[in-house]
Amino acid sequence: MPGPRSAFLWVLLAALLPLSFLLGAPAALGAPAALGAPAADSASACALRGTTGWTDEGHDTDFSVFRRPAGTIKAAMVFVDFPDAPAPSAESPADDAAQVTPGADWLWNASYGKAWLDITQHRRWVRMPHNSTDYGYERGMTHEQHEAYLKDAVAAADPDVDFSRYDMVYVVPTKNASAVSYTPTYVYEPGTAGVVADGRRVKWAVTFGQDMWHWGKKLVAHETGHTFGLPDLYAFDKGDDDHRFVGGWDVMGLIGGAGPQYFAWHSWKLGWTDDSQVVCRASAGSDTVHLTAVEYGSGTKMAVIPTGPSTAYVVESRRAVQADTGLCATGALVYKVDSSVKSGEGPIRVMDAKPRATPASGCRPLDDGPFWAGETFTDSAAGVRIEVLSADGNGETVRITKS
Repeated sequence: MPGPRSAFLWVLLAALLPLSFLLGAPAALGAPAALGAPAADSASACALRGTTGWTDEGHDTDFSVFRRPAGTIKAAMVFVDFPDAPAPSAESPADDAAQVTPGADWLWNASYGKAWLDITQHRRWVRMPHNSTDYGYERGMTHEQHEAYLKDAVAAADPDVDFSRYDMVYVVPTKNASAVSYTPTYVYEPGTAGVVADGRRVKWAVTFGQDMWHWGKKLVAHETGHTFGLPDLYAFDKGDDDHRFVGGWDVMGLIGGAGPQYFAWHSWKLGWTDDSQVVCRASAGSDTVHLTAVEYGSGTKMAVIPTGPSTAYVVESRRAVQADTGLCATGALVYKVDSSVKSGEGPIRVMDAKPRATPASGCRPLDDGPFWAGETFTDSAAGVRIEVLSADGNGETVRITKS
């Protein structure tokens, strides 16, 4: 439930939300394995360990470094302008904030009500001590440069903001500051001086850039996802297509993609999906399971087949509801996870059920990737077979086999 809201507001919100969100879509639980077949393994047998030392797909997120994505997360939003880019009198901090603050509701829905961003807007422009062009604020800026920018913003706002009350900080620049072009996330590096205000260390921050006017509210979900320890799913080495790994699936890839709901793997990693909602096939055998679409909170969310110490195949169901109303295709989405792969290098890769099909207008390659009833994904070398047996309005029934 989002933060310290009153009982009245909760009842009102419950009346407005679809019943399927509050209670979860009706779905069958994972069906038992065939008589005589080995039972599914413990979910922990499918929880890959991270090996990169930073944001990756390992299940063992270090929450002494990253923010635990649960309950109410208090964020201070401050607004900055610059000697060379003053905010015009007609530019309102409230109007600028409205571009991104709806991301709090989006994240709450996408987390099944497990995480709520309580954003307090301090609606006045504070002047940064240096010109906007002096901060080296461009792709490739170093952690130290980013920290210097954040430190100046916090110091400028400190006379009017008690930072000891907040878990993280959001910095919004004036539209005039074209040099502040993109939106990076700040995570404190343990053992360094960092940024301290009002006796509290600022461990997590998002410093917005002009791209907030393009991405809107889901930018909050993407960047705050980094403070939770999630990696980027798009390619840092853009090549022919910087979204070649996952297409428009998951907001950690293409922010404005057709299917921005977090992968079930991410929801499990963040604690929004319980172990009881995961079917794990780590040993040889087969399981038949009904997967409830990940856009809903209840039911079995995914089936996992590990193929090595850092790799696994995952199958989940996707439906055009909740965060995913703009889906290009629904069905059983299969992807490969590799927790040894760094952020921006393809730690998750979607398997395309229709690699030779031309995506519909407005859709990207991989957006039509889900498998339909009667279709099968096979990786013979890894001994993995995923068959889609049937589909209904709430999800797919699949049979997973590891040989």
